[in-house]
Amino acid sequence: MLKRSLYFSNPYHLSSKQEQLLVSDKTSGSTLHSIPVEDIGFVVLDHYGISISQYLLHNLAAANVALVSCNEKHMPAALMFPLDTHQVQNERFRAQVDASLPVKKQLWQQTIKAKIANQAAVLERVALNGQPVGTVSEPWVPLYQMSGDVKSGDTSGREAKAARFYWKKLFGNDFSRERFGDPPNPSLNYGYAIIRAAVARALCGSGLLPTLGIHHHNKYNAYCLADDIMEPYRPFVDLLVWQMRESHPDYHEMQKEHRAEFLELLAADVLINGKKRPMMIAMSETTSSLAECFMGRRKSVKYPEFS
Repeated sequence: MLKRSLYFSNPYHLSSKQEQLLVSDKTSGSTLHSIPVEDIGFVVLDHYGISISQYLLHNLAAANVALVSCNEKHMPAALMFPLDTHQVQNERFRAQVDASLPVKKQLWQQTIKAKIANQAAVLERVALNGQPVGTVSEPWVPLYQMSGDVKSGDTSGREAKAARFYWKKLFGNDFSRERFGDPPNPSLNYGYAIIRAAVARALCGSGLLPTLGIHHHNKYNAYCLADDIMEPYRPFVDLLVWQMRESHPDYHEMQKEHRAEFLELLAADVLINGKKRPMMIAMSETTSSLAECFMGRRKSVKYPEFS
């Protein structure tokens, strides 16, 4: 079942009763909304006036709900996940810890191949964008070729080479992808933060440690594996930001309705294993297949494609 994504930007009080999330007015105390906790997958808190009960936090954790808290700039700043999420979690933890370097390099190769292929698909959609096939140049072709050239562990650096080509084609020659750069960088950062949290939630649900990556290994990063596995999902954010830039001149101001579009992306259809699935469901398929790779039951991770 597709879980609901909730975004709160008003100073509500959030509590829980009989397995329901209750949204209450802080002045009158009256209940405004009631949502079954079991239907929720993602909660974003984007107002300093929001208060939340400890009992609700417990219920959200028990249901493997990702809770995201935003800062004064409305950027996701903190994540909360449960510690106990899978019936054979210890077995999967051990398999993940014991994964050999060759296995990790092969998994990273698959990850980067999928990422670059999705970047190519973004350029294909942007270039066509209502134009008949055959009437425009094909800037996506080199990326598909790079995707096929990725080696184990990406030792030839195809990810970096593809990125240099991709960003110039998508946002122009003057664009530079930087964490604190000019627009559309803030919009990309926001979308990536949402995707990262959703992938981390899926990893927990599959009984894996989000901290222990297959490629990323910064000792200060608590979500190295999430940063690895989210890579093929990034292009979906890129396309959304490009569409927002085309249709909303003020998109870079990241108004409430713009931020909500990124949550809606989690319910958008992607193609995974030959079938259309909402992105949040696809993430669970990705992380479940990754767990099976760690345990030696399969050799490839299921990654999304554009439907």
